[in-house]
Amino acid sequence: MLPKPVEMDAAQEVEEPPSISEDEPPSKAVLLHTPRPALWADIPDEKWNDWHWQIAHRLNTVDELSQIVNLTAEEVTGLTADDKFRVDITPYFASLIDPDDPDCPVRRQVIPLGRELHAFTGMMADSLAEDRHSPVPGLVHRYPDRALMLVTTQCASYCRYCTRSRIVGNPHQTFSKVDFAAQLDYLRRTPQIRDVLLSGGDPLTLNPKTLEYILASLREIEHIEIIRIGTRVPVFLPQRITDELCDMIRQYHPVWMNIHVNHPKEITPELNRALDKLLSAGIPLGNQSVLLAGINDSVDIQRELVHKLVKNRVRPYYLYQCDLVKGAGHFRTTVSKGIEIIEGLRGHTSGYAVPTYVVDAPGGGGKIPVMPQYLISQSPGRVVLRNYEGYITTYDEPTDYDPHQIDHLNQQSVHRDESGQGGVSGLLAGESQAIKPEGFDTLHQRGGAAHRLNGDAAKWQPYHQNGNGHNGNGHNGNGHSSNANGHTNE
Repeated sequence: MLPKPVEMDAAQEVEEPPSISEDEPPSKAVLLHTPRPALWADIPDEKWNDWHWQIAHRLNTVDELSQIVNLTAEEVTGLTADDKFRVDITPYFASLIDPDDPDCPVRRQVIPLGRELHAFTGMMADSLAEDRHSPVPGLVHRYPDRALMLVTTQCASYCRYCTRSRIVGNPHQTFSKVDFAAQLDYLRRTPQIRDVLLSGGDPLTLNPKTLEYILASLREIEHIEIIRIGTRVPVFLPQRITDELCDMIRQYHPVWMNIHVNHPKEITPELNRALDKLLSAGIPLGNQSVLLAGINDSVDIQRELVHKLVKNRVRPYYLYQCDLVKGAGHFRTTVSKGIEIIEGLRGHTSGYAVPTYVVDAPGGGGKIPVMPQYLISQSPGRVVLRNYEGYITTYDEPTDYDPHQIDHLNQQSVHRDESGQGGVSGLLAGESQAIKPEGFDTLHQRGGAAHRLNGDAAKWQPYHQNGNGHNGNGHNGNGHSSNANGHTNE
């Protein structure tokens, strides 16, 4: 029997103090820790390892950051700008910053630069059109069987290239119990959704009772098979990954989690232990990186990153092209750089260590995989392929393959309705003949009226398309009559 949803007080973030266990888990060696800057050298371990202490002592001003970093003039400009995106850096993550290197990959991700304020061609407030594809506040239903549930606008620290900077970091934009109720109601009455991703902001910054309320409510919806959590808390605030949190999440399996690591320097002993706790709770882990100029746009850096991830049992999942959002202009690379990186990974390391490089389509088209071209050519019965070394070979295809052999089993499987979203797969399945731009038919009428030659729409309907229709002569394009399955009767 599933646990009942716990009563939720309010959608407030990081309010309840965690229960810190006095007994550390047994270890074969002394636990390693990231060295702390002198500013925090005298902080007792029990405070440093308390995620509430970390949240309460985040750095966000010139005066605070100057105590641990030798700020550049451009960093000062970025930190003092009136309309800057929110700055908050946990002491733990700040301890990873090289104080004397303005190009430190950790530093570049969380300390703003003056150039962050510069507009660039293509920039949009909501480059992925998430709000346009949102049937209720905070819920995005873009793909047929999956939905994105935004549950907070708060994070442990804030990435300067944030896709949702239009709302993230703003406590006045965060989501309430009323919003959660509307999101859950939509999910209950939309049975095609089997997979829900919790994001924000960062779901793991939520009040623990609020997070459990959401997980328990989702688990009560029969058609939701998978719950996913997208989070950077293990990276920014590994102290938050407590035994209590992991024990709570495991009650609502199957739960999957994607973390967000961009550079090998972010993989520390503290992160290693946090990941081990999550994995021990039965939570499969993936990683989503963003391709960032001057931070990780290198084959060698990416290879080191994915190797460290898989050593920690984290599967590299996506490598994102940077989105067209305010503040991200100076982080953007060319798409060719992303392809070059995949070229340097595929075949040069384990297949499960190679992420899928994607462009999240501006305007809301979803994630589009982009990869090197390995299929060189094809002809009936043969394809020409090349491998990562440039070795070129041919593969002979069967000449007696019958794609209808599977039909009897296919009829026994569950068919999911994807009306209107079949896309290219729908064309291959014969669900439609074409995908047309908006207004295509009207445009090509050229303002003309119906007349004796264009009045019969059956003229341009393929024979037996979708099991009906005709071309006016009862024959297919080969001149052969067809049966109900579309096979020719010779």
